[in-house]
Amino acid sequence: MQAPAGFANVQRIEQGCVLMNKAGATMTEVVSSIRRVTDLMQEISAASNEQAMGVAQVGQAVSQMDQVTQQNGSVVVQMAASASGMKDRTSALLQAVGVFRLNQENAAAGSSPPLGWGRRA
Repeated sequence: MQAPAGFANVQRIEQGCVLMNKAGATMTEVVSSIRRVTDLMQEISAASNEQAMGVAQVGQAVSQMDQVTQQNGSVVVQMAASASGMKDRTSALLQAVGVFRLNQENAAAGSSPPLGWGRRA
């Protein structure tokens, strides 16, 4: 005996419903996967932004260190020039003071300095 024609249609409809349910479940999984990928991409983007800000801060710190190094170099040059000037002044002062000699006998005897030395007018 053959199944009535309406029965075959009902079977096809039932099979179509099963396929639709499977397709619906698959679409739900796809949408869920897309959401997870979107979340991961947002996290990667946020991490990249943080990393870029960190790199910018490091660059700024290196720039500041370079400026301080240049300033220190300028100070070293100025100090070297000052030291050279002081050396020249010291030499001139030693020459100027070198003309004043104490008599060895007076220095050994502990005699008083010549008149006018150490006295205020």
